[in-house]
Parts: sequence; C-alpha cells; structure tokens
Amino acid sequence: MEQLKKITAGHPQLTAWGALAVGMVAILIWSAKDVGFNPQQWAALIITTILLAGACVWIIGWGDDDIEDSDA
Repeated sequence: MEQLKKITAGHPQLTAWGALAVGMVAILIWSAKDVGFNPQQWAALIITTILLAGACVWIIGWGDDDIEDSDA
C-alpha cells in the first residue's frame, strides 16, 4: 500500500489521468450500451476516451506551471 501511495504522490498527473479515464470509460459504456456498436467501434471509442482524458489532465496542468513560476 505504501508503494502505491509513493507512486500516486510522485506522479499526480498520471494518477489523475488514470482516474479520469476509468470514470469516463465507465460513463461511455453505461450510456452507449444499447447503441449496438461492434467491437472495433467500442475499441475506437474507448481509446479515444482515454486519450481525451489525458488531454484534459494535460490542459488542466497548464495552470500548475503558472503557480510554480510565481512562487519562484
């Protein structure tokens, strides 16, 4: 458990990306379960959703750089 705490504390953006991606994929699957996508379409949607979650975390992280610069 301590190892997991060290990893998450050391890489907060990767942790946020993972958590956001899991949540977004869960919402995607729940909301589109009755649409009738084939497996390739599901794979494309899930991969795109994971990449979108990464982009969101990356963009939100832009504000962190401004705070660090003003403290220095």
